[in-house]
Amino acid sequence: MPRYIPNAQISDCWASAGDVTFFHRDGICYWKKKAVCEFKGTPGQLVQAELHHRALEAWRGLDHETQLLWSEYAATVESHRPPLDSSSHISGHNLFVSAYHGFAQLGIEHVPSPASCESFPVFFAEFSSVEAVGDSDLILNMHVILGATLEPGRYRLMTKIQFTNPGQGRQPGFMRSHIASENCTGNDCIVQVPVSDYKSKWGLDLHSYQVHMRYLLIDSETGYRCNFKKLSFVIEF
Repeated sequence: MPRYIPNAQISDCWASAGDVTFFHRDGICYWKKKAVCEFKGTPGQLVQAELHHRALEAWRGLDHETQLLWSEYAATVESHRPPLDSSSHISGHNLFVSAYHGFAQLGIEHVPSPASCESFPVFFAEFSSVEAVGDSDLILNMHVILGATLEPGRYRLMTKIQFTNPGQGRQPGFMRSHIASENCTGNDCIVQVPVSDYKSKWGLDLHSYQVHMRYLLIDSETGYRCNFKKLSFVIEF
């Protein structure tokens, strides 16, 4: 890919402008032309696109004072895009859309109210056991441990999962979202993550699977989500 050469006016670039996208690799900025794709998306992707459109429309429907309040709360939330030096933050628009998506994942899609972004408790999850439900569905029992928090019941485990052949690596494009059926019940608890149609979803019918997972917590009071963690394990029947 062509390398971006800094100059006296622009020292660095990221994100997109027109049909050009700038990106970083090993600390060096490159640019590339956007590919033209005729693929309109899978049914699941189209559903997510419609959800995002509703979130954008909801933001546009807010009065200006409420938008400013979202921006005030967003000023303390660090951006995950370059420059990664704690000098930038997300916009109120981004914080609102994130909360909207979070509530939608909880199954309670609605226009969120402005709220400050509190720190999430330290947490981790590990595989506990698996249960078969009929011939096509599974329940992954996940052991979740939360750090010091007086309100563990406000958090729900959200995952992205891929089933592969044992020993095979993860492919992010094949990971699918699955959420725990209930919020955490304590600082040390087991939550159930239903996985439907797992054989057809990944085109595999095996006696054991490698499971690759990204997991995070959703705050059911604000809709905010924390950064995800990675986990891999094997399940057997």
